[in-house]
Amino acid sequence: MNHLPRVRTVPVVLLASLVALAGCAAESRVPGETPPARISQATGPGSAHTPRTGAPAVRPLARSLPVRVRLPAAGVDTGPVLALGLNADGTVQVPSVEDGERIGWYDKGVTPGETGPAVLIGHFDTARGPAVLRNVSRVRVGDGITVTRADGSAAVFRVRELEQVDKDAFPTAKVYGDTGRPELRIVTCGGELVDGHRPDNIILYADLVATRAA
Repeated sequence: MNHLPRVRTVPVVLLASLVALAGCAAESRVPGETPPARISQATGPGSAHTPRTGAPAVRPLARSLPVRVRLPAAGVDTGPVLALGLNADGTVQVPSVEDGERIGWYDKGVTPGETGPAVLIGHFDTARGPAVLRNVSRVRVGDGITVTRADGSAAVFRVRELEQVDKDAFPTAKVYGDTGRPELRIVTCGGELVDGHRPDNIILYADLVATRAA
């Protein structure tokens, strides 16, 4: 992992093959668990990969692997971060059921803080019960996300947009497409259970607003 080449964008051939998360499978409703309500919040017009003139200008960081993720609004403080690649069918890997309390990073893309869209993935729930992103419905536009990196720095992001989409309509280009500045996505599952699976993806889009020592 430490010898991965610098990647600023997902190659076109991969971008064309990426589809909605294959994970969040074999989930089961846990007594007292409440599925997230449909999420749709945004600030300003345009798609998430369109530059926004109102966003603060922060110098991008050099490549360094993510090691910890903090999203206080959802009660998330987890690490180490898993490395996730692609499955044989072109879907993005997700953490295993055993790693339901951990978040993974899509390792074919940039690291959090580099120019481009860094993508983090975690479960809402699994067959074992609620998982790391079980409280994603508490997140609002403007909430902070801090990613600690292996080089000792921390990339601080602010949530700009949240959306919930059917997995069959997953916005691949919006999530994985190139950007002109450092951005972050956090992807999980959502929607009412259908045959033991959640039919939607919930996506958080965030912009880098600060960097500091961890």
